[in-house]
Amino acid sequence: MANFRPLYDRVLVKRMEGESKSSGGLFIPETAKDKPQQAEVIAIGTGRLTDDNKLVALIVKPGDKILFGKYAGDEVKLDGVEHIILRESDILAVIEA
Repeated sequence: MANFRPLYDRVLVKRMEGESKSSGGLFIPETAKDKPQQAEVIAIGTGRLTDDNKLVALIVKPGDKILFGKYAGDEVKLDGVEHIILRESDILAVIEA
């Protein structure tokens, strides 16, 4: 995984674990859980190319916690761990601590 670097405006993220209990205290089985839309940025590309071939740096950085669209990105498995590759434009928000 150390040799993996997304290209251009793409971002490699790892989903954060979802809640295993409901707000009422009931345990939610794996089959009934929605996939979490929060993730941690693992690696970023070099930036987005504009129409006049200028490189614009990405806003997110490795370690950021983000919120992304439910059906955004492509799932990949790296070293047996599931990750998602997104375009930076698919990221809805950065979650501040």
